[in-house]
Amino acid sequence: MKREEEGLVHLGKKTNYPTTYDPSVLESFENKHQGNDYFIKFNCPEFTSLCPITGQPDFATITISYIPDKRCVESKSLKLYLFSFRNHGDFHEDVVNIIMKDLIALLDPRYIEVWGKFLPRGGISIDPYCNYGKPGTQYEEMANHRLLNHDLYPEKVDNR
Repeated sequence: MKREEEGLVHLGKKTNYPTTYDPSVLESFENKHQGNDYFIKFNCPEFTSLCPITGQPDFATITISYIPDKRCVESKSLKLYLFSFRNHGDFHEDVVNIIMKDLIALLDPRYIEVWGKFLPRGGISIDPYCNYGKPGTQYEEMANHRLLNHDLYPEKVDNR
């Protein structure tokens, strides 16, 4: 199937970066392995947004992991979407929840989690985590378990 038939308009074309938050740039394609449970993980170490109060930049690594159902997110559109936060002002906790909700709306995944590892400002780093499991399924139970246990063994932080 051709990119255009799949609805992928950004892939293979010159990149025009959005200058404001824009979830409409997100694109998806058919999951060809719908009978399998598997994770897709994106590690985005150059995420930037703005503090909604001061307008100062906030830098983070955003990690997105999900178990697809019928659709998968196309990675270039995800890059453009994440870039659209560059001039967007929101608190760290809001950012990860917005990303998760936009991806749920696009993909209707079985399971998804988004974790932000923000660099410190004022001597404090903030690492918000959110997740979702499709209601009424084993993935809802999985989301509850992972939320309750997501940071039992925090990593040694020596790179910030």
